[in-house]
Formats: sequence, C-alpha cells, structure tokens
Amino acid sequence: MKIVIINYGAGNIQSIMFAIERLGFKAVLSNNPDEIKAADKVIFPGVGEASYAMKMLQESGLDTLIPTLKQPVLGICLGMQLMCNKSEEGNTKGLGIFDVDVIKFTPKVKVPQMGWNQIYNLKSPLFEGINENEYMYLVHSFYAPNCPEAIATTNYEVEYASALQKDNFYGTQFHPEKSGDIGEQILANFLKLND
Repeated sequence: MKIVIINYGAGNIQSIMFAIERLGFKAVLSNNPDEIKAADKVIFPGVGEASYAMKMLQESGLDTLIPTLKQPVLGICLGMQLMCNKSEEGNTKGLGIFDVDVIKFTPKVKVPQMGWNQIYNLKSPLFEGINENEYMYLVHSFYAPNCPEAIATTNYEVEYASALQKDNFYGTQFHPEKSGDIGEQILANFLKLND
C-alpha cells in the first residue's frame, strides 16, 4: 500500500510517520502531484496558521489537486480545517470539500483548547471498534461547527464537529497520531478503507 503524507511546509509530519510505522506501514512525504495522485491513501496534516498554510498549498498547486483526489484522504487538525469552505483565521478561503465554515472559540474559554477531550456521536467506518466518549488529543483555537458532514462531536464551550466526512474525504480535528492506542486504531481504520 502506498501512503503519501502531503508535505507542504505546515505539517506535524514526523509523529504521523512514526504512528504509521508502528502500524507496520511506510509512508512517503511528498508535494509531487503525480506521486500524490498515485497513492492508495493520502494524509493531509496541518499545524500552524490557516492563511500561511493555504498560501503554501497554492504555491505548489496542491489547492487545486486535493479536492480532485479519488482515494481516501485524511485531513488532520489544520488539514481538516483547510478542507472546509473558509476559516476565520486570516480570513482564509478553504478547499471547499466540507460545506462548513471554521470559526474561533469565544474569549469565554481558554484558547487554544489544548489537551484531551472526548469524542462521541461516532458515525463512519473510521471509528469501527472505537467506543463513544474516548479521549483524543486536541490543540486548536478554531473549530468546525456541527453540520451534516460531522462524524464525531466534541464539547468545548459548544458542541462542534471533531471529525468530518464527505465521500472519500475524512477529517479529524484531533490528532490520532498523538492519541495513543485509540488514535492509532483510528489511523489503522483509515488505512483499511476502500477507495
């Protein structure tokens, strides 16, 4: 199986690579469109600021490539947010895969939300064998509100979508690669998905 992690200068890439290796697979880092298109599975990570990350995608043409991919694609954290219509962070236009706008938590709560929080309302083969209310690791100041494409929910000030799915595109606000055995099970489930 060919697994490509999109390398566009805004990813927490090493921890994802190590998690995939622990599952017995090898991943390739690439921003080469042909290599990404040829992959069996694509992981779209993201750490940092949305407008900067989008600029990096645009410079390499990946902003037009990613929405056309046909194989399973997993966006993680900022990767998931960039797959939405737009983000309040830097007033950034997203890839428009998920039909929801990313907004900022209010000053009533500490931002970023950092640490462990529960996921529930789990829907999708991504969560096969995963119990409701498991704890996942999150670090974020912006979130996707609950919407029809939500496949997991978390509560921090409000209930929001901590995972999204549309067709072959999946996104998690939490970091499966940093969420221990349960997170690695979610990654393993992603790698088992059929095109």
